[in-house]
Amino acid sequence: MIRLLPWAGADGKPCYLSTDGTGPLSRLADRIEYAQLGLAHKLLDQAQAALSGPTLRASELRVLSVELTDALRDTLLVAESRGARLTPADTDENQ
Repeated sequence: MIRLLPWAGADGKPCYLSTDGTGPLSRLADRIEYAQLGLAHKLLDQAQAALSGPTLRASELRVLSVELTDALRDTLLVAESRGARLTPADTDENQ
């Protein structure tokens, strides 16, 4: 199986791993995906709290936007990687 890893190479291009899914690099990728999704959840909570509070300054809104953009990029990469690892039977079952 070819796995899309949850990080980019030095040139910003996607990194792929040829794996059976049980090796040390696969386990590292799993831990990083888990951490990325956890950080996205925390950031979403922070953003919701900030947006429901008093008016944000432009600089605070910019920082929040950058952080949310980074978290969304990571989350979409995790989703793409996990989606690519589904078998056709997994995808047909949900339709």
